[in-house]
Parts: sequence; C-alpha cells; structure tokens
Amino acid sequence: MTATRPSSGSVFLVEDEVMIRMMVADMLEELGYKVAAEAGDIAEALRLAESTEFDLAILDVNVNGKVISPVADLIKAKGRPFIFATGYGSSGLPEQYRDRPALQKPFQLDALGKTIETALRGR
Repeated sequence: MTATRPSSGSVFLVEDEVMIRMMVADMLEELGYKVAAEAGDIAEALRLAESTEFDLAILDVNVNGKVISPVADLIKAKGRPFIFATGYGSSGLPEQYRDRPALQKPFQLDALGKTIETALRGR
C-alpha cells in the first residue's frame, strides 16, 4: 500500500514489543505521519511525553506488565489526543479511559488510519 495523503502530523508511540513498535512506526509513515518519539517502557514514556511535541499518541495499554495510565494522564493534561492499542479488547482499557478510541491488536493499516483521523477530529 502507499500513503494516501501527505504528512499530516506527528505521533508519539508507546509499545514495549520492539517488533510491533517497528511495524506500527512503518504503518504510520505509510499513512503520512511522522513518528515524533518512541518509548518501550513507562519511565521513558513519561519523560518523552513531557519533553516531546506531538499531535497524537498511540499507547499500548500494558507496557512490560504495567498499565499505561500515568502516561495517559500526562498526555490528557497536555490536551493531546491519544489512542490505545490493546490485545485485551475494550475491557482491558483503564476504566477512566474506556471512552477513548482503541485499536484491537493486531490491527490493519486502514483501521489505524481511520482511528487516527477520528481521534484528531475529536480534538
């Protein structure tokens, strides 16, 4: 597949599985987004969420056995939209964020693109 539109923003990606993170980064670039930063653990994600400029975040719900809530809280406080990526379905989302968009792993390029567009529109 090829990108269907020009670059349209930057994404902060938090995923502990390196291969999945690389695959999602490739998908984002194919959709025309720039990866602003990537994190593989909660501490790194908190540091980068604080110091990096981005338009949207994609957050794995379970990062090395820890729930992503502290990172989601920080991103919410900064007023940035975010999407969860989870293999557990919507019931696996932190309770306070069950109204947020979520992608069920594994997801396809089209689903990623549509979910990002929805999250950015609702900003």
